Amino acid sequence: MKILQEFKSFAMKGNILELAVAVILGGAFGTIVSSMVEDVITPLLLAPALDAIHATDLDKLVWKSVKYGKFIAAIIKFLFTAAVLFIVIQSLNRVSKKEAAKPAPTPEEISLLREIRDSLKNRS
Repeated sequence: MKILQEFKSFAMKGNILELAVAVILGGAFGTIVSSMVEDVITPLLLAPALDAIHATDLDKLVWKSVKYGKFIAAIIKFLFTAAVLFIVIQSLNRVSKKEAAKPAPTPEEISLLREIRDSLKNRS
């Protein structure tokens, strides 16, 4: 029973739950990126190049037994994923820098002490 309690406390920690959410969102993001590359970028940007070599599908580009079309598609997916992640992380860093630049609020005790000091100065 002790092992079950330890496992429960381990599994219910915030880090594990956050990691689970990140994995699920990462999988969904991967699906979005794959669709963007296969359904949008490949037809728009690579269609002229594929037409020039008389190919209809990037995945079907084969030289002997080497499937270099799939390799090119994987490189495009990687580059697009890296670019999107770079933009997201860069924007998050900007937001966090703005939050860090804000001064921390003055504690109430210090504010009260300053008021007392100022009132004592004005009495003299």
